[in-house]
Amino acid sequence: MTTAETAFAVEGALSPSPPDPEVTAKARRRSFTAAYKLAILDELDRAKPGEAGAVLRREGLYTSSVVEWRRQRKQGALRAEAPIRRGPPAAITGGDTAELTRLRRENARLERQLAKAELIIGIQKKAAQLLEMDLDQSDDES
Repeated sequence: MTTAETAFAVEGALSPSPPDPEVTAKARRRSFTAAYKLAILDELDRAKPGEAGAVLRREGLYTSSVVEWRRQRKQGALRAEAPIRRGPPAAITGGDTAELTRLRRENARLERQLAKAELIIGIQKKAAQLLEMDLDQSDDES
């Protein structure tokens, strides 16, 4: 081996190997469509005992995901025509507006009632203090 060949061999041994194409630089969260989730759930429901694990391995899924998808299917959230909405809740509907107005009026009425009750209690406390003071003074005079 010549010096050039030795240098090339050493240089080749020290240089890093090309990156594996399966490994991504940054992991990305996977998202699945409702149709895909339903298809996987149907396949798992039809699978014989022991075959479900093979399906999960083939698809690269975890049992926790399947449990969550089954819960969503039971609640009706996996309908293919209705995607899951994210973000702030929708605006209040007409029926809810009437209920909200009624509850606000009732809340205001109850707050006024509470203010009156607190005022009465305050007056009663002051009256009790005055009566005790008068009773103490009359005991001293006799």
